[in-house]
Amino acid sequence: MHFMSTKTLLLLRHAKSNWDDPNLDDHDRPLNERGRKAAKRMGRLIHHEQLPVDLLICSTAIRAQETAERVLKQVTNKPTRIDRADLYLAPPAQIAAILAAIDDQFQCPLLIGHNPGFEEFLAALTQTELHFPTAALAQIEFELNLWHEFSLQTVGQIKKLWRPRDLD
Repeated sequence: MHFMSTKTLLLLRHAKSNWDDPNLDDHDRPLNERGRKAAKRMGRLIHHEQLPVDLLICSTAIRAQETAERVLKQVTNKPTRIDRADLYLAPPAQIAAILAAIDDQFQCPLLIGHNPGFEEFLAALTQTELHFPTAALAQIEFELNLWHEFSLQTVGQIKKLWRPRDLD
């Protein structure tokens, strides 16, 4: 008998960023006040739901980095953290490649990145069109034994989708 195991993926879109400085490169935009609060709230949610994050993969964009810092302050376990420039504005195929490279010791990675890539990635995996606003968190489960088997053809099931406004 060959049993399939389940892998859980958490996708967190970075929180709201600040557009006040028109001269700032997109990559370097920080969070705004609302974004800082939402990132902290999503960290508390991850802690409260006891989501067993053991790996954090974060875009190098400032707004994603600041989101990660605020999330990590709220969780008791300290996941391994990897910052990846290729997650910045990554298309679905690149997100899939990042997942396929995860070491199999990790059961529940959290990716912090961007739209439109995250929204398109979710649509490809779950065959559903979802609105994925800033600081939204999706919990997706896959019938998958090893991360290196992951591809855009892997079918995922959204277990839960949290949007900051639904938590107020």
